[in-house]
Amino acid sequence: MLVEARVGTSGTLIVSGEPGIGKTALLGYAGDRAAGMALLTARGTEAEAEVPFGGLLELLRPVLADVDRLPAPQADSLRAALALGPPTRLDRFTVGAATLNLLATAAEHRPLLVVVDDAHWLDRPSLAAVLFAARRLVVDPIAVLLSVRTGEAPMVDEMGLPTLDLGGVDHATAAEILAQRAGHPPPPDSAQRLFALTAGNPLALVELAGTALDLPLAAPDGPLAVQTSVERAYRGRIEALPESGRTMLLLAAAAGASDLAAVAAAGAALRLDLTELEAAERAGLVALGFGRIEFRHPLVRAAAYNAALPEQRRAAHRALAEVLTADPDGDRRAWHLASAALGPDAGAAAALQAAAERARDRGAYATAASAAERAAQLTADPARAAERRYAAAEAAWLAGDPARTIRAAEHVLAARPDALLRAEAEHLRGQATMQAGPVMDGYRILVQAADEVAARHPAKAVEMRADAAEACLYGGHPGSMLETARAAYALAAASDCGERATVRATLALGAALIYGGQGDEGARHVREATAALESSEDLRGDPQLLSSAAVGPLFLREAGAGAVLIDRAIACGRREGTRGVLPYALALAGRYATTSDRWAVGASLYEEAMRLAREAGQGLPLCLAAAGMALVAARRGDEDACREYAALALERGNRLGLEMPRSWALDALAEMELAAGRPDRAIEPLERKQAVLAAAGIADPDVSPVPDLVEACVRRGGDERAPPGFEAFAQRAVEKGQPWALARLERARGLLAGDEDFERHFAAALRLHGDTPDRFEEARTRLCHGERLRRARRRVQARAELRRSFEAFDELGAAPWAERARIELQATGETARRRDPSTLDDLTPQELQVAMLLGSGLTTREAAGRLFLSPKTVEHHLRNAYRKLGIRSRDALAAVLGAGPDAEDQGAP
Repeated sequence: MLVEARVGTSGTLIVSGEPGIGKTALLGYAGDRAAGMALLTARGTEAEAEVPFGGLLELLRPVLADVDRLPAPQADSLRAALALGPPTRLDRFTVGAATLNLLATAAEHRPLLVVVDDAHWLDRPSLAAVLFAARRLVVDPIAVLLSVRTGEAPMVDEMGLPTLDLGGVDHATAAEILAQRAGHPPPPDSAQRLFALTAGNPLALVELAGTALDLPLAAPDGPLAVQTSVERAYRGRIEALPESGRTMLLLAAAAGASDLAAVAAAGAALRLDLTELEAAERAGLVALGFGRIEFRHPLVRAAAYNAALPEQRRAAHRALAEVLTADPDGDRRAWHLASAALGPDAGAAAALQAAAERARDRGAYATAASAAERAAQLTADPARAAERRYAAAEAAWLAGDPARTIRAAEHVLAARPDALLRAEAEHLRGQATMQAGPVMDGYRILVQAADEVAARHPAKAVEMRADAAEACLYGGHPGSMLETARAAYALAAASDCGERATVRATLALGAALIYGGQGDEGARHVREATAALESSEDLRGDPQLLSSAAVGPLFLREAGAGAVLIDRAIACGRREGTRGVLPYALALAGRYATTSDRWAVGASLYEEAMRLAREAGQGLPLCLAAAGMALVAARRGDEDACREYAALALERGNRLGLEMPRSWALDALAEMELAAGRPDRAIEPLERKQAVLAAAGIADPDVSPVPDLVEACVRRGGDERAPPGFEAFAQRAVEKGQPWALARLERARGLLAGDEDFERHFAAALRLHGDTPDRFEEARTRLCHGERLRRARRRVQARAELRRSFEAFDELGAAPWAERARIELQATGETARRRDPSTLDDLTPQELQVAMLLGSGLTTREAAGRLFLSPKTVEHHLRNAYRKLGIRSRDALAAVLGAGPDAEDQGAP
């Protein structure tokens, strides 16, 4: 890793193992050999785990002079997070992007080694920022090493980063360590028992070497927990210290930080001084330096703290709180006050509440949740405690932790708060339950809460019912969706709810009407709400509302309808780093792109949506994007990828109760089989989908599998009878009146019609396709028409349709469909010529995103900020795009990609 970083290739490695296994030693080895590199280090400590961005400040302190070189929004965000500038409401993505850019900027001077020891104890906002940056490093001269205890860093485990798992040494090495430390070889039986007791853990062997000859003959055969063995050895040394030495060691352990000044001041209050720590230093427990104290191992600190009585620990925290009154932000003092409290404590609660508010203002939402939750526990007044628990729930929601949000909201409700606070808590609980699943549990919570609050707070009730309707959309319950949306719309019309609530209610009703089969009336409401959003200055900057509204164009499926809303939602989400909104907006934009001719763009949007959704802990956009990727892979002929993405969408969909993405995944599996010429195997997923839709009462003809079932049955063996459900599908398509649904209906009728009528139906279908952006469906209709013409021995007409079908499939990159069209065209006596292989399909999703943004006029640094990448990584992807496309300039890039000139509003390709 060090060699590669010096030549400009980034690398990240997680060093994982149990306590004492050698993680710190290995990181130290890397630091010793980082000649010619700048070294940034930080170490997590348990006592500082709730101090927001404390670890990030320690890590970045040597390069903070470069903050001024960052884009202004990122520089301001990072200063606010590190308490070096005025507070501002932040998002985890924004701070992560600023961290990435600062590391990349620092690495312009010389290669960089970033080392974080005990990352499992780093405060969560700092760890999130470091991981965010580490995942996006590609071609910067930076190596990142993090050590974690196995099983104690779920946030790290979920990132899928390269990991080195350290195990114990073998028996021979263990014997060598024992001999070296004891001064003579231990008896073979003692060495064997010590090896078994420690499982080869090096630190345990070192610390227990002196007891090797004293082990009882009846020692158990199986290994003990290494942490217990090592901590017991440390505790023995601690208990041998004088009482004054143990007290000072306790103060150092409680302080957590390596700052000797705070420990000295607290000791002085207890009439002790730092010389009392010299005995601990002689015992090998700590190392004292100028102004600093370092524990030999985290387990030394744990042993020193746990060996004290509870009242001694509280006294230590109280002494530290008293000397930290000059703490610039008060966070450490607040936590010491809380640890010193025996019961409700108004002073400690107020200090922690202030710490929670500071953490929230700096974007450290997980820390804010912890502080507010502890403040509530220390609050005697039930009403005030409920308010603080709600603050904890809200912060947990902003941190992307739905399970914690639900727990905190339930604590609020248990306190029986006033009506408005109860409604706010129920709203949060419902939203979090929608994310954690099952989604319809969230619907029930929201509807019940909306009913309770409608009379006093109608705008809040409308918002909750709109959210509940959205749950029904993805959960597959059109009846409940329509009922809820009608109630929201009626309430908005009958009361002064404001423009935002009215637009949300109108959108919800339009979507619900379409979903339930009343397409004409539903489309009218969607157009009305879309027009209001496009013209409203007050609403155009609301990323959450824009993302909800972006569903409208997908329901309409009209060429160009509402596309500006999707672009605006993504642009707004990127500018504000809104992780709660951006993954969902990207998933919808991916769907919109892949229902036109921009599959490569759609795949790049889906890929980014999945990446950000995983990091933000959002199940719905992850599921939507995985199902969308499955469909793209099916159409491109990548069967392994199709099955992998479909399996993910089906598994997550089952877990969360999400019927819509599950139905998309079944579509993908069916299209994969149809494209490969296996119609028998396509029928099974199509019939599964039809049964699911029927059971749920989903009547929107756009999601019906009937047209594909018709094609599969006809191809299977000439079965030209309409499958069950065809008449109902036809009726709903006519009632909806939208061109996409009607075009699929006419194609199905053409496949089923006799020789006298089929041409009329196919001609009608092609006219309707002209009013939609979906070139793939049009190419499928031409393929079916051409096949039917060839069977009727009308070869000249068949060639024209098959040629256009082949060209469209070939340009889209639908390889298996293009092959089908080529074979059919060849059967008419014409040979098809394939396109030039130098196409956009050669670009990776990230290369395409970079190319589109730079082609639209953004600078390298601006594109890096939008995509949460480093400038060097953007340049790397741009070079690859130039090479693959055979061009050399950004003007040529814009011409090839058709990128628009308006960079400010270009949120997505």
